[in-house]
Amino acid sequence: MAKNEKFVEDITPMDVDFAQWYTDVVKKAELTDYSSVKGCMILRPYGYAIWENIMHELDRRFKELGHVNVAMPMFIPESLLQKEKDHVQGFAPEVAWVTQGGESVLQERLCVRPTSETLFCEHYAKIVHSWRDLPKLYNQWVSVVRWEKTTRPFLRTTEFYWQEGHTIHATAEEAREETLRMLKCYQDFYREWLAIPVISGRKTDKEKFAGAEETYTVEAMMHDGKALQAGTSHYFGDGFARAFNIMYSDKDNVQRYVHQTSWGVSTRMIGGIIMVHGDQDGLVLPPRVAPLQVVIIPIAQQKAGVMEAAEALLERLKKKFRVKMDDSDKMPGWKFSEYEMRGVPVRLELGPRDIAAGHCVAVRRDTREKLTLSLDDIEDSLSALLDQIHDSMYAKAEESLRSRIYTAENWEELSHLLAEKPGFVKAAWCGDPACEEKVKDELQATSRCISDDQVKDGSHCVCCGREASKVVYWGKAY
Repeated sequence: MAKNEKFVEDITPMDVDFAQWYTDVVKKAELTDYSSVKGCMILRPYGYAIWENIMHELDRRFKELGHVNVAMPMFIPESLLQKEKDHVQGFAPEVAWVTQGGESVLQERLCVRPTSETLFCEHYAKIVHSWRDLPKLYNQWVSVVRWEKTTRPFLRTTEFYWQEGHTIHATAEEAREETLRMLKCYQDFYREWLAIPVISGRKTDKEKFAGAEETYTVEAMMHDGKALQAGTSHYFGDGFARAFNIMYSDKDNVQRYVHQTSWGVSTRMIGGIIMVHGDQDGLVLPPRVAPLQVVIIPIAQQKAGVMEAAEALLERLKKKFRVKMDDSDKMPGWKFSEYEMRGVPVRLELGPRDIAAGHCVAVRRDTREKLTLSLDDIEDSLSALLDQIHDSMYAKAEESLRSRIYTAENWEELSHLLAEKPGFVKAAWCGDPACEEKVKDELQATSRCISDDQVKDGSHCVCCGREASKVVYWGKAY
């Protein structure tokens, strides 16, 4: 194959048009397709396989923490949605309504769930009576609908898939512990499974979830320096409990309101994987969520013994890995480019010389490095290699994140950095929402989360110059 020869259609250069690069990758890797309803995506098998691998591991982690799965209805009566004022006001612009069933106009409009707090609250009010009924640690895997004006596959769609955890507890302390426990669960999952580093912290009151007392977030940085809100965990206090009259008798037989949490991540994760790890040739998938971890390419497959050796290798590897063999009649160069574009972590090349020598050639997708692996202990070698790829991908992404976190001391520095240096900017803030609004209106950036850093003595708000009370990460976001 000539050095620069391409066997798959070119992808728009990332640095020329990042948005078009993203769309090209999503389409060429066959992750999604567009449906006849604007903003609704069809998850194709390869895209859904990534989501399945995410679901299986997250579900395992949730259950290990004591959560159980349930399924709530798709529809919410308008009267139920109206019970919590802040909540309904927060979602009103995005709600889709059902007004007719068959040929009959409904007496009450039904909301197609944008999220399920109200449904869980109605149910909890019926089934919780005593302290012995608590806590309830529920989760569901569903799709939700939010009528978005501007859509892009995975990042922002009218319908998307997610998990939403909803728990209730006897005390505020227990509920707050759960909120932070699930935030850590997401942090660990991004690091250990997706090879994506995140910053985390509490959202400002302006940016918190509608109806929540506190919202915590994990924020990832994409290749272009923009933030992606990658998951959120909310502490509701007893606000929903009071609106829905969710009470229990404590050990002294005193009636008390429960304290509540909610937390979720979605198929937006897949958009994050694409934009953190992808390169000019397409996807670069973390091994632990890749639908295919290994692809075997027979070389000179028409020669005696090659296909038999490749099939024997396939039978060995499929006991431990997600693997396939491509024995199609396409040229090897085309196959190399195709599976690189699809982000398969390891390609194994096996030809007559390799078979005679008792080894195969392994090519890493993330670095393109070629290695020679003995066929005698290839299972162990591949396991180690996949772990190395994960660690290398994480280290690269972490370096990219850390190198693009800047500090601003005043408005001029904040303005310059947000305009010229894609990334996150840490800056002191007075806590006034008007200053947040100023950053959004004039610099087209938002507060991503409040940093754990303590405000230095004498620090002044980067927006207004008054005494600062918090340090905030600012950035432009998807």
